[in-house]
This record gives sequence, structure tokens and C-alpha cells, in this order.
Amino acid sequence: MWRRLISLQGRLTLLLALSGLAGAMIYAGITQWPLPQLLLWLRTDLTVTIREPMQLGIYGGLLASLIVLLPLAFWLAGRVMAPVSRLLRALEGAVASYRDGDFSFSIAVNRRDELGELIRMHNALGQTLREQRQHLVQRELLLDTVVQNTPVALVLTDAIGRVVYANIASRHLFNQGRNLVGMDFAALLADAPETLRKAVESGEDALLSVEMDGSEETFHLSQRAFRLQGRPHRLQLFRRMTRELSRQEVATWKRVIRVISHELNNSLAPITSLAHSGAELARRGQLDRLPGVFATIGERALHLHHFIAGYASFAKLPTPQLVDIEWQPFLDGLALHCQYRLATPVPTGRPGRFDAVQIEQVLINLIKNAHESGSDANEVTLSILEAGSELRIEVADRGPGMSETVLAQALLPFYSTKRSGTGLGLALAREITEAHGGRVLLANREGGGLRVSLRLPLTAGR
Repeated sequence: MWRRLISLQGRLTLLLALSGLAGAMIYAGITQWPLPQLLLWLRTDLTVTIREPMQLGIYGGLLASLIVLLPLAFWLAGRVMAPVSRLLRALEGAVASYRDGDFSFSIAVNRRDELGELIRMHNALGQTLREQRQHLVQRELLLDTVVQNTPVALVLTDAIGRVVYANIASRHLFNQGRNLVGMDFAALLADAPETLRKAVESGEDALLSVEMDGSEETFHLSQRAFRLQGRPHRLQLFRRMTRELSRQEVATWKRVIRVISHELNNSLAPITSLAHSGAELARRGQLDRLPGVFATIGERALHLHHFIAGYASFAKLPTPQLVDIEWQPFLDGLALHCQYRLATPVPTGRPGRFDAVQIEQVLINLIKNAHESGSDANEVTLSILEAGSELRIEVADRGPGMSETVLAQALLPFYSTKRSGTGLGLALAREITEAHGGRVLLANREGGGLRVSLRLPLTAGR
């Protein structure tokens, strides 16, 4: 009950009741007592000429009461609205402070009504915003420290190509350690090596080698466009790959030596043993068994020849000869070498443009891998699609797919999960596709299986 009385509603109710009571008392005082008796005393005892008191009437009494009550009502309204007005002004100042990013504003509270509760909630909100602001500042400081000290050169440009953010590595790469913010990135690239400049202008990711400070540096360029605060921006990442590629090159050579040594031993050891056995048989005069020995030696030598030829073909891949290819004859020729199901209609629009021999070899290897995955033969499919500026040739199966580890390394040369695999099939597909200006993507399919996509540019060579 006491809380209701001290609430804002209770106070307003009490003030309205007092106002009504005051109005009734004023009306009674003017029309009944004491004003009529005072006027009568003035007229009779002091002989002052005054009208009869009751001649004011109802309307006169109401008018007189209103004249007296209006100032009183104005004063009471001011008393009632004063705390609300002060609170509104304080909230207006708080909103202005929040708009300017200042969350230190708080309002003193000494009330126990609804306004006091509102003030306490506002102060709690300000405290929460201050804490969140502090956490954000700490996170931004941590992120800025990480970005500034990363060895990857990072440049963020706005819609007109001006640099809005650049880390330390990018300053050393493009401006001798000086600040880049506000500068025209295209003007900075004018002094950069031509290969680097063209790679940025292409707008695509790229792996490129440039001549810098008398030595060759390899960079991986990543470019992404996005909207920041509603405005278009572009982020370029320049990662030095020279040392990493050198390590990868050494590791690859070690892997090649291990594979070649293993294959040579697997072939030369039986050949040596069979040659010794053949010599022993010839010494004993058992000539009838020599043809079998020589046949086995020939078989192992032929296997070794094919193995070396596979490595040689990967190392001596010729530059692709891009010509217009009609799809139906190309698919008919491919069907003579491997079995597949065409999952999309034969393209009837513009012809493909690629090296038919090289792309056919890639597809033969991919379709062969799809069959070897254990997929049902009818589930090995070939799809040919045009998506934007890309030609997509996809080989899919319903085998077990690949684990994340295998997916990450499947395109590396000499990496294979098969016992007798050379690890050249997918690497050769990647090499040929990239020589066409395209890329190879591997992905597991929903429901099981693997999809290998060749993404070739539709405008290549045109």
C-alpha cells in the first residue's frame, strides 16, 4: 500500500484530488463563506457600496473560482512535471553522449517511484555499454596488433581505390615503410613489378613470381570484394611464398626420390633375380624354361618403362593448343576410352575452346579414378555446364569420397592413397587445367561420393 502511495501514479492521484478539493473550497468560499459575509460586513458596518454577495450567481462564482484556481493549477502542474522534465533533459543529454560514443554519462537517482526505476535501468544500461565498449576496444587492439604484425601484406581500399587500411608488411612492400592510408593504390602499383600490377588488376587470386631486390620472390595474391559500413571495399593479401615453396620443393623431391627408388627396387630386384636364375638354367642346359624367365624380365622392364614415361609426361607437359571443339564429336571420342553417363544435355551453343588431347587425357584419368572408387558404373557421371564466365566439366561418382586430410593433399604431385598409385593423375589434371587458365576443385557429394570439377574460362584464347 505504501509503495502505491509513493509511486508516480499515487502522487498524481493525490495531487488531482487536492486540486479538486481546492476548487470546491474556492467555489464555496466565494459563493457561501467567508466572501459573502465579508462583503456584507463591508456594506453594513463600513457603509461601502457593494452589490449583494449572492448576486454573483453560479457562473460568476465559477468564473471567480477559475481566476483563483488557474494560477494554483499552473503551480501544481509545474511541481508535478518538474522531475519528469529534469529526467527528459538528462535522457536527452545521455542519448547525445551515446550518439557521440561516450558511455560515461549517468544520472543521479534519489527517487523510489517509476522515474527512479527508469533512472536506475538507464544507469545499468550505461554500465553495460561501457563494459562492452571496453571489451570491443581490447579486441580491436588485439586484432590490430595481430594484423599489423602478420608477415602477410594487407591492403584495404575503398570504392575509388584509395587505401583505408594497411599493415606494416604492406608499407614495407609498397612504400618503404611509410604510411599508405589515403594514397591511391593504383599509383603505388605503378612503381611495382609489372607481373604484380597485372595480377592485382585482374581481380583474381594468383600465384606469381616477381623480381625484387635482385632476387626472385614468389607471392600468393588473394583478393576479395565486400561491403563495409554499406560501402564497397576491396581487400588484397600478398603472402610471400618463397621460403614455403622452397621447403615444399625439397619435400617433393624427397618424395619423388622415395617413390622412384621404391619402384626401381620393385622392378630391378626381380629382374636381377630372374637374370641370375636364367644364367643358372642355361648353365644346366634347361633351355625350355628360359622363355618364361625372359618373358617375366620383359614384363618387369615394360612396367618400369611405363612408370618412367608417366613421370616424363608430367615433367614435359606441352603448352596447350587452344582451338574450338565441337562437343558431340569430343564426347563420342571420349566414350571410346572410358564408360560414363552424361548427366547434362550435350551443349548446343558455342563450342568449347581447349586442347582436346590434354583435356581428354584428364577426363580419362578422372573417370578411371571414379570407377576405381567402388562406385556403381551407372553412377559415374559427366556434366558440362556454363556458369557465368566459366565452363564447368564435372566428373562425379558414388564411392566413399575423401577425408578432409586427403582432400587437402590430393592435388599434390606424387601423393596417392593407392598402393600402386604414382600420385600423378590428379596432379596432372591440375597442371593441365591451370595451363588452360582454369582450376580444379574437389568436393564430397551429399549422399556419398566425390565430385571433381574442372573450371575453365569461357573466354580463354578468344
